[in-house]
Amino acid sequence: MSKEIIVNVGERETRVAVLENDKLVELHIERSERVVGSIYKCRVVNVLPALDAAFVDIGLERNAFLYVGDVLPTNGQSTMSNDEEDRDNPDSYSLMEEEEEIVEPSVAKVTSVASNAIYPSLITEAISLGRTDDSDEESLDEYAEAMAEVAAVEAAFDNAELILDSAEESLTPEIEPRRRVVGRPVRSFRRSDLRNQRVKDVLKVGQELLVQVIKGSHSTKGARVSTRISLPGRYLVLMPEGDHLGVSRKIEDARERDRLKKIGEILRPSGCGLIIRTEAEEKTEQELRQDMDFLVRTWRQIQDTSRNVKAPSLVQADLTLLSKTIRDVFGSDVDKLVIDDPAEYEKANELLERISPKLKSRIHLYDGTQPVFDKYGLESDFERLLRRKVHLKSGGSIVIDETEALTVVDINSSKATGSSSLTETILKTNLEAAEEIARQLRLRDIGGIIVIDFIDMNTPRDKQAVLKALETVLKRDRARTKISNISPLGLVEMTRKRTGETLTSFITEECPYCKGRGHLASADSMSIQVERALRRFVNQPQQARKEAFLVTCHPDVAERIIGPDGDSIAMLERELQRALFVRAEADSHVEDYQITGSDIAELEKNRSRYRRAQVVECQIVRSQIRENGQCIGWTEGFLLDLDNASKFVGQQAKARIVDVRRSFAVAQIIPGTNRPADAPPLNA
Repeated sequence: MSKEIIVNVGERETRVAVLENDKLVELHIERSERVVGSIYKCRVVNVLPALDAAFVDIGLERNAFLYVGDVLPTNGQSTMSNDEEDRDNPDSYSLMEEEEEIVEPSVAKVTSVASNAIYPSLITEAISLGRTDDSDEESLDEYAEAMAEVAAVEAAFDNAELILDSAEESLTPEIEPRRRVVGRPVRSFRRSDLRNQRVKDVLKVGQELLVQVIKGSHSTKGARVSTRISLPGRYLVLMPEGDHLGVSRKIEDARERDRLKKIGEILRPSGCGLIIRTEAEEKTEQELRQDMDFLVRTWRQIQDTSRNVKAPSLVQADLTLLSKTIRDVFGSDVDKLVIDDPAEYEKANELLERISPKLKSRIHLYDGTQPVFDKYGLESDFERLLRRKVHLKSGGSIVIDETEALTVVDINSSKATGSSSLTETILKTNLEAAEEIARQLRLRDIGGIIVIDFIDMNTPRDKQAVLKALETVLKRDRARTKISNISPLGLVEMTRKRTGETLTSFITEECPYCKGRGHLASADSMSIQVERALRRFVNQPQQARKEAFLVTCHPDVAERIIGPDGDSIAMLERELQRALFVRAEADSHVEDYQITGSDIAELEKNRSRYRRAQVVECQIVRSQIRENGQCIGWTEGFLLDLDNASKFVGQQAKARIVDVRRSFAVAQIIPGTNRPADAPPLNA
């Protein structure tokens, strides 16, 4: 399988595209400083015992959420386990061999940053939480959602894409094997101990802590943070003050795993946890030692910075998108990395010179006149990211709907044909959909709970074939996924690790017109709603003496209130025994309207602007309620009932008023005065 990385660097945005077999499978965009993985010195602003959590100020717009399970207890807490007891319990290390680049940490005691204690982290998978509003009641729904996801994945720890200092400084000398980074005894905790501790015993309002962002803000929720720190490098992940060694489960060769474990035991400073990443396979001890030296130096810099800044402050920023891509994605399986910016090309070469010199020959500077994304045909793929429906080659399609709680994917056979039977057509469509769904999840960076509604299959054999196809293609996804079996209804429930907002939410914003609903009240519904509002309005004591009412609304709504030949508005006037004046505002939202009570003489004075035989400029549109394609005109929000104007739809013209009513007038188009809507007006 061929694999390429294309990087487009602009003044305001950097885009990184990952291609597999010339097909776009990942797209990452950076417009500002990345939050996930950054380390902050924070201040506790609210401790919520009812939620077993706290909100902390890290200097961002929303306060961050800190769950008690992500807080290491202070020295002397009852949750602290005995070292020897944990070491004798093999279950304490059961995840070491099972999870990719994951190992259960030995957790050290925690104090505040004021006492210069900074602590390690392995990231428990859960959703991002936290907001500026810290009330218990408004946080309950977020807490319930967080606990549900924590319970579902509490056995798994993630080494998220975190921080690597990109400063061009010389590496520290070789560290002595087993030397402690922080001279303090290491004590272990079981994960259940951390969840069972009381938040008020480990956190106090005003307390200062060093935290790392483990989940970015999402929708209305702030970031999620942890007091435990992980520092990933090219080949290793350092967990200061941990005490375990793990090897990526993607390294399957037993001899290679044993070799890396032996090197890891030599390099691992006493009192630190260490994870050996997949990219370390077949690397020499010297290469791993250089990575370790750099991580130790980075940790010391973080400690020094944390002592010299005031909370809330940024202590260590995460890598830029390009540097992170080179560290985490650009490996021996990538054929080439194409960059269209000379300055970033030089930076990439300098970074590779330090972490992986053998790959420098695979970096290429693109200097063509055509934009690099156009050259590789990626702009069209980028535009299709916003579409709900994705068409399949077989003629079928998938529809992707993202909600607050989960993402739903529906598969439709649509025009899929070509098989000898319906069963084969369904299986073929589902198999193709499984591959495309996996690609779309990566491409859109959709995380959380995902429900896939495959086309119903009758045989268990077909169901297992589709499930296996989905599992196979998801193995290429760097984000961790879990898949359930196909239900009797043909549904597959799965989860995908989420570290922040989806790509769609990043590049789009909520529609100000429909407020994200995707639907609006119809003009018919709004006209009925306005009529009901008028009935309520006239019965209000303060409006009882008003003789007339002015209704201002969207043109489509106004036409329906007035009705064909003014019949509807006339009936409403008789029912309410009030004079009604309806005017349209072209820029009005279809769901907005305004009712104003006034004296009839005052409103009649405004109507006197229009009189019989008067010539006015009007915009001609097709009527929404009249039959036979009849048309109406609008002149400054006043409706004109036109005859024989259908051939002028979408144009402007002069019309002569024949009769004038309160809410509309009857008029005739003056021949020869029609012109395109954007043309300048004709002389009278």
